[in-house]
Amino acid sequence: MKVFYSFLILLIVLLQPGYSQKQVTIDDLWVKYAFMPASAGGFNVMKNGTHYTDLEQDGDYQNIVKYDLKSGKKIEVLVKGSGVKFKDKVIDISGYSFSPDETKLFFSVEEERIYRRSSVEKNYVYDIKSGKTEELSESGKQMFATFSPVGNKVAFVRNNNLFIKDLATGKETEITSDGKNNEIKNGWADWVYEEEFSKANYFVWNADGSKLAYVRFDESKVKEYTFDTYNNNLYPDKVTFKYPKAGEDNSVLSVHVFDLPAAKTTTIDIGTETDIYIPRIQWTTDKNVLSLQRMNRLQNKLELLYANATDGTTKPILTEEAKTYIDITDDLTFLPNNKGFIWSSEKDNYNHLYYYDNTGKLVNQITKGNWDVISFNGYDEKTNTLFYISTENGQINRDIYSIKLDGSAKKRLSPVAGTSSAEFSTGLKYYVSTYSNANTPPVYELHSADGKLVKVLEDNKELQAKMKEYSLSKKEFFTFKNTDGIELNGWMMKPQNFDPAKKYPVYMFAYNGPGSNECNNAWETFDFWWHSLLNQEGYMVVCVDGRGTLGRGREFKHCTYLQLGKLETLDQIDVAKYLGDLPYVDKTRIGFQGWSFGAYMASLLISKGSDYFKAAIAVAPVTNWKFYDNIYTERFLRKPKDNTSGYEDNSPVNFTKKIKGKFLLVHGSGDDNVHYQNSMELANALVKNNVPFEFMTYPNKNHGIYGGYTRAHLYNKILKFVKENL
Repeated sequence: MKVFYSFLILLIVLLQPGYSQKQVTIDDLWVKYAFMPASAGGFNVMKNGTHYTDLEQDGDYQNIVKYDLKSGKKIEVLVKGSGVKFKDKVIDISGYSFSPDETKLFFSVEEERIYRRSSVEKNYVYDIKSGKTEELSESGKQMFATFSPVGNKVAFVRNNNLFIKDLATGKETEITSDGKNNEIKNGWADWVYEEEFSKANYFVWNADGSKLAYVRFDESKVKEYTFDTYNNNLYPDKVTFKYPKAGEDNSVLSVHVFDLPAAKTTTIDIGTETDIYIPRIQWTTDKNVLSLQRMNRLQNKLELLYANATDGTTKPILTEEAKTYIDITDDLTFLPNNKGFIWSSEKDNYNHLYYYDNTGKLVNQITKGNWDVISFNGYDEKTNTLFYISTENGQINRDIYSIKLDGSAKKRLSPVAGTSSAEFSTGLKYYVSTYSNANTPPVYELHSADGKLVKVLEDNKELQAKMKEYSLSKKEFFTFKNTDGIELNGWMMKPQNFDPAKKYPVYMFAYNGPGSNECNNAWETFDFWWHSLLNQEGYMVVCVDGRGTLGRGREFKHCTYLQLGKLETLDQIDVAKYLGDLPYVDKTRIGFQGWSFGAYMASLLISKGSDYFKAAIAVAPVTNWKFYDNIYTERFLRKPKDNTSGYEDNSPVNFTKKIKGKFLLVHGSGDDNVHYQNSMELANALVKNNVPFEFMTYPNKNHGIYGGYTRAHLYNKILKFVKENL
């Protein structure tokens, strides 16, 4: 009987709310990757809209299998992985992609990363009918290998030059020959374009594959940045690349069109002013008309130009101007048969879609309301329907919508509140949706264009079951008003076994950079579990999106213009004040952690907000915007010589004397983005003013600070610092 009662007591304890059979560990997160959600990789809807392909494990290899879309019935093994060989070596097919006519496949292997969006790799072309595999080029690895629209040729970049491979003849044609490291780049953007205009590949085929347009970057006058790498050599190796800091010279650009049948290159007239940006080139539906987006150095004037690909002449079609800045997007979409184009703009204070005719005359505004279109997903000419994602259902949510070109028949396709994204198939008959919310891992589904569910591709039930083995706090959303009466969005995760009668320390974190969000009703894999670990250690975790963030219109986003860091810092201080007044918060134990822009915030808060923050952790911070690249920095602050106060009044380097609390500074020495120089300058100021701090350098690591045990080491360091100082 005594044994029975002991068992009963144990059972009661096990069933108590908050009891955890398991504890989250750093090793779970960053060594075992135990909480990684599954995805729907390998899934591909075929052009005919009636079949799809997916990867299927077959022993040690994977096969590409063709299925019926509606029934899910297996039709055939399209490609047997064990049979894809080149010179008797089996090729990895997991990252496959189809040619436009779906008769061939690309397999890319042995990838070597360069910067955020660029890499070199070996590419193989596989002919589905013959089963033959050929190496794209034997002369070295390639970048951005891209099939022509008819699938008979491939363009790529190698050694800063542009090439075209004819798949039928095997002939490789060099389109440019002047490419040179750190001087001339053809078809490949310079570092700052790749980072800040989110585009590395700067060549594009026209509709019939007869012409290839590309941008040439002359970066010979751009100043270099060099950092050492430590590889157990007698002397450190050096990495040198072109990096234009705020106020410094940019690459000089030119735009060209190579005519394949004529084997002739035409230079496009982009004007006489060279201190400009060409953030996008894109063919219209006319195979002889190329569109260019030309932007001034201040980034507050954007022009859409049409270029005659035969003689190089250009004419302006549309001009947008702003007192602050204009964002670059990939929303520009040309309608078939020269019926005009779709364009996104914030000109009515919110980002919306507009329909223009081919002369640049506005036909109608498609979307309207006090909410932002976050992304434009495509236009289906047959049904006259557009698809987009917006914040209409609340600033923390993202939903998929459809609407007619004239703005009628708007329909919300996302079934429940949360965050949805959509990847549409060719022809826009179907889309793969990725849905999650703050407390639910992503679910991948195939839908028809009207929103109807066709198939669940991955529901992450295994991860959801694993979550039940832990005592996890839910993200709870809240709002509060800052000192200026502006309502801000936030969320909190309370400690395990939360008792409102107790007082808890608070671990705040944010990014708060212009046009960004952290307070989203969406799943964040690593952050969720890291914050759950902190909950388990007794900390409350809080995140608030301050002024300057996304989804609340242009005025809210642009209010930080010319004074980056000022309002954002005031908002986070207001968050600390608000939290300090809650009955269950220990206001003497509030800390802040951030990465990149968030680390810039952490550095300001431990100094300017020293009366409210006991500790701060800054990982890879910008410490003065004059050290950062010019496209990003000048977009918000203009040049240093034109806005000295905007640079200096909110530079953490200038306020280290104010620091009272504990400060942990972390940086990777191989950071090509936010240079190690930033932390060294801050450290120099801290030492100069005799301010104690902790400093951790990760040798050779870039802005992400990862690889091997690096993340585990970093988060163990952060956890130790938090437990000792907060």
